[in-house]
Amino acid sequence: MNCRLEPLQPICQTYYIANKLLSEDAHDVTGLFAKRSCSWTIMFGSLFRRNPSQKLSVLLLIFGFIWGLVLLRYTFQHPKHQSSIELREQILELSKRYVRALAEENQNAMEGPHGASMAGYADLKRTIAVLLDDILQRLGKLENRVDDMLISSLTNSTNNTNTNPVSAASNKQMNVQELSALCGLTSIDGFPHCEEKVKWMQEMWKSEPCYAKYGVNGTVCSFIVYLSEIENFCPMLPVRINEVANNDALKPKAEVATSLDGLLEMLAERKELTWIKLRIERMKENWIMDMKALAKKRNLENRPKKKILLHLGLLTKESGFKIAENAFKGGPLGELVQWSDLIASVYLLGHNLMLSTSVNELKGYLSILTGNKGGCPIRGPKLLDLIYIDIVGLKQLQTVLGGSFTHYRCLLRVLDSFGTEPEFNHAEYAKKKNHGSPWGKLNLIPKQFYNMFPHTPDNSFLGFVVEQHLNSNNITLSKIPRTNKALIYGKLAGYWKDKSSFLDIVKNYAEIHGTFHNENNVLLPNFIINHGILSGHDLHLLLRGTKVFVGLGFPYEGPAPLEAIANGCIFLNPKFNPPKSRKNTNFFQGKPTFRELSSQHPYAEVYIGKPHVWTVNIDNPSELKEAMRQIMEQKVDQYLPYEFTSEGMLERLNVFIEKQDFCRQREKWPPLTALRVKMAQPSESCVEACQREQLMCEPAFFYQLNKEVELKRYGIHCDSSKTESDLYLPAFNPENQMCLFQSDYLLFSCAGSHEHYNRICPCRDYVKGQVAFCHNCLKSEAHN
Repeated sequence: MNCRLEPLQPICQTYYIANKLLSEDAHDVTGLFAKRSCSWTIMFGSLFRRNPSQKLSVLLLIFGFIWGLVLLRYTFQHPKHQSSIELREQILELSKRYVRALAEENQNAMEGPHGASMAGYADLKRTIAVLLDDILQRLGKLENRVDDMLISSLTNSTNNTNTNPVSAASNKQMNVQELSALCGLTSIDGFPHCEEKVKWMQEMWKSEPCYAKYGVNGTVCSFIVYLSEIENFCPMLPVRINEVANNDALKPKAEVATSLDGLLEMLAERKELTWIKLRIERMKENWIMDMKALAKKRNLENRPKKKILLHLGLLTKESGFKIAENAFKGGPLGELVQWSDLIASVYLLGHNLMLSTSVNELKGYLSILTGNKGGCPIRGPKLLDLIYIDIVGLKQLQTVLGGSFTHYRCLLRVLDSFGTEPEFNHAEYAKKKNHGSPWGKLNLIPKQFYNMFPHTPDNSFLGFVVEQHLNSNNITLSKIPRTNKALIYGKLAGYWKDKSSFLDIVKNYAEIHGTFHNENNVLLPNFIINHGILSGHDLHLLLRGTKVFVGLGFPYEGPAPLEAIANGCIFLNPKFNPPKSRKNTNFFQGKPTFRELSSQHPYAEVYIGKPHVWTVNIDNPSELKEAMRQIMEQKVDQYLPYEFTSEGMLERLNVFIEKQDFCRQREKWPPLTALRVKMAQPSESCVEACQREQLMCEPAFFYQLNKEVELKRYGIHCDSSKTESDLYLPAFNPENQMCLFQSDYLLFSCAGSHEHYNRICPCRDYVKGQVAFCHNCLKSEAHN
């Protein structure tokens, strides 16, 4: 290149110095800038002779710009230099400011009071304007390239093999800091796939045209905005959280319903929902009364109205279960009870409710989602905010959505009666341990599973409402005498099989009644008074005059015992010794849990107890006789835990809808103020360790305890540490003072234990009668 023009020596010298410092690679961005700058200077040399006053300005501009590029590249060639990122930002900002200031000066000079005398320089003005615009554009491209260089260096550092676990942990922390410096992120805890997705986007962001439509422009920050707000793999940038919150504030507000007539009309059009409609209709007075009571107690204003789809997979013809057909013949009703109460609650809380009971109907609701031909999900206005579904429906949803399923995974709330523990939910781990279950391997966050009872803290307790008729039809309890009746818990005659010796003892203390469907004409003792399948109202009338509600050992964990207790009965709860689980009971063989049932109804045993619940070994005649003798002498009042009232369920579901966020996780919930750190004994799970302290294990806090710096705050000091993936992590090895941390967030589990290590357990307090919440969880919801 010819740079012999004498006035241009400073620029040429800068170019040669830059080439000496910079790579000669033709793809080197800063090298190309230096070469181009020299070319620009020569090209405009003749123009500068015509206007000496402009020459000096432009020379200084390009001279300073090239040196800025040299310093910029030097910063990235020496990443260990102190405050390199700050220098980079300062250089870019000063360069931009200088270019803009010079552009304004040129504009003022050309259009000022002496503009007419400078008309001869119009060509120079246009040329300089083009030059300055080009420099600004290249600065923007340079920023993109700088971001790519940084994320590439992060990729290389992450891929390097490092056998030192402490050093490896430091590398990960450095990555988070780099992302923080670029975009304002402080942590990616809880988003284990964020870094790998950012790296993937670095290489593939041009592979789908739809990425650009969502604002992806090649910079790391645009990747994170996309991956946090569209695909939910990364946390939201702090500056974006307020912006999104402001957008949410503009959305329609949910207004609580004061009538269920609209819902009942909707349900009347569906034959498969007849049982659900009848239940809601029976309970509508209590629903409305409790909705009004909750609105007075809690702040239910300014809640965004959400679009919520409920797909009842168990009622679809494709499921083959025929649950709707058998609902009036003594078939299982636990799932229908929970679906009924969920539907009523969503409607009363004022959200946009959509019901689906067939695969074709599900396809109709999701047709817009599945119509997307590109590799990106469809963005707003958001088509759905939440999807309530059961596990049968979830399989159907996966089939309908295909590859798009992953984009909507975080919206799911799965009704799951018996619970799904992390070791079954995690597909790779379940395969490794050979945990066979048709219901597992879904790779959801365990809290996305909603249970009927609070038996698995790794899941969420949705619950249901215990039906009450205490004030209906002007009948008062005092008018119904409670006699020595024993109502047997079992709607199918088959449940009574092989119970003759047990019933022979019970009949000596009480008159035995039943409400079973004997379709197969099972031969039963003639002393049993069978009422057949009763309506809800008639069943409650029978319970009001009954002394004891007697369990046969099956079905497990149903709603009926709580209904009996709420009507003033004492529940005789069969004890299991040894406890029943998938290890010894066929019923639990396919269930995705190793949970052990100590009785037919563990919730009644643990959370209610005597005098309302007597847990007895019914195979031990002497123990059974003594229990029946004392029960018949007892007089108890009606009792119903608040969490099983319609008000309690409305309160719980409302908080879950507002606070549980498995997509963006903008807010930590429960609040960290509720965290109580406890150390488990070897072979002890966190469930047991927390219960020992009258607390509950809270898996949402595992992230907080999975860092060495946080453990120090709680008096746990690590001489060394390493990261693994297993159910018992985080944990502490007392032999060598080593801390072991969890590498796979889906394996955070309250249930896991290790025979040699002490588990580090996140516990919290709980509200008696509303165990899903800590004492501070609802303070912000209360009216002032």
